[in-house]
Amino acid sequence: MSNIKIIIASDSVGETGELVAKAALAQFDIDSTSDVLIKYPYIDSEDNIDDVVDLAKSKGATVVFTIITPELRQYIKEELKKENIPSVDVMGPLMSILEGKTEAEPYYEPGRVHKLDEDYFQKIEAIEFAVKYDDGKDAGGLDKADIVLIGVSRTSKTPLSQYLALKKYKVMNMPLVPEVTPPKELFEIPKSKCIGLRIKSSSLNKIRKERLTQLGLKDTASYARDERIEEELAYFDSIIEKIGCPVIDVSEKAIEETANEIMKYVDGKIDIKG
Repeated sequence: MSNIKIIIASDSVGETGELVAKAALAQFDIDSTSDVLIKYPYIDSEDNIDDVVDLAKSKGATVVFTIITPELRQYIKEELKKENIPSVDVMGPLMSILEGKTEAEPYYEPGRVHKLDEDYFQKIEAIEFAVKYDDGKDAGGLDKADIVLIGVSRTSKTPLSQYLALKKYKVMNMPLVPEVTPPKELFEIPKSKCIGLRIKSSSLNKIRKERLTQLGLKDTASYARDERIEEELAYFDSIIEKIGCPVIDVSEKAIEETANEIMKYVDGKIDIKG
């Protein structure tokens, strides 16, 4: 078995071909060491393919290849066939089937699966960030955040943070309460990444009363009284004026609508004046 050699040829890092080769070798209890598997990644020319073919001839190797670019995939198939080198085209046959089934043109981008993986992990990182820095738990998140949402209680700060996290934005939300002084870092970070969430007192009163009812409490509690709400909103205005950041009125807006407005602002597509 020691004379088995497999060359993994790829126009990306070669992980897909390597996994396939290792899975096959495991069925014969063959250790997939560097003596057995030889990786030849980032192929981008016919010269690279010629090198792979020469290496396969000298080693008596089988070639497992994942070449996305049609021209290079055709070239390596022809050259391997010409030299009677055993080979496996991992991607080609399935791509042809999918192309026929979907009637769509493939991207033909090497390494695209890793871009998708990166996108997934960025999303997970953003979600974890939103959870960690929810409700201003740690002022250390202010400097790391892409977006800092500022508002009084029940202005949809947490669901907005989670929604934006699914779009890969790292969001921290900062609740404002008159009795609690905001961390000094809030006034030191760029105001461009801070967004105030304003709400009408009548809308907030209704939301808070509904929340108290859900908790089995009387809706006459201080939390939902007009005087308390006006005090909190005045405090919100004073902090926002000190920061100098834009403000979005969330009174009659759905989470998705507010989030889209925030994303357009952060991406420089619209200006929010407050």
